[in-house]
Amino acid sequence: MLFDLDTTTLAALSIALFGAAFVRGYSGFGFSAIFIAFASLLTNPVPLIPVVFTCEILMTAVQARGIRGHIDWRRVLTLLAGAASVLPFSVWFVLSTGETTARFAVSAIVLVMSLILLTGWTIQRKIGTIGHGGVGMISGLFNAVGVGGLPVAAFMTAQPMAAATFRATMIVYLTGLDLITLPIMWAGGGVTWETAKAAAFAFPILLIGVLLGGRQFLSASPTTFRKFAVMLLLTLSILGLVRVFL
Repeated sequence: MLFDLDTTTLAALSIALFGAAFVRGYSGFGFSAIFIAFASLLTNPVPLIPVVFTCEILMTAVQARGIRGHIDWRRVLTLLAGAASVLPFSVWFVLSTGETTARFAVSAIVLVMSLILLTGWTIQRKIGTIGHGGVGMISGLFNAVGVGGLPVAAFMTAQPMAAATFRATMIVYLTGLDLITLPIMWAGGGVTWETAKAAAFAFPILLIGVLLGGRQFLSASPTTFRKFAVMLLLTLSILGLVRVFL
């Protein structure tokens, strides 16, 4: 079995994978956070983080054609520059910590970011290069536990932005973030052949989920669905914290 997981756990994670892929296909973010937050309820999430990043990249390949005209490249590149500056430190820290610490970090970060998203926080003034770089650094710190997209999602949700631009920019940013993070994890021993096998196992599930989510994006309210995704993240984070302390 993959990562020595039993059949029941693997089945539960497969269902969570499909649900998270659907959310990603629809909203452009939330895949990693939802899956990792759920996985932390059942097992040590750290070995699964490189699998999740590989899955993100595969899903972008599926979605690329439909998002090309909506990407805010300047925003993406500035955020990535900030993230890249802190990723080596944050990845080293996570790979050297224990399972309990990792589970707590995932749940605590997801909880805080979900609450920020739910408040409807808005930014009244234009944010420049320094501000975007700073948010990228926060994202880089958080991405070592697989949830680096949430601070960027909260940041961009607080600004006036078309739904299609938000979705496309998040997808491309997360892909770039994962492409930077995976080699650092590989250097630290976090990426193995088991990672590749798990990604191959996950791909058919991802494909169905992301295509169905993308189709739904064309016919439903992005605001409503985003709130649903955030409420799901909030619930998973609370359950994760309860499990850590029990």
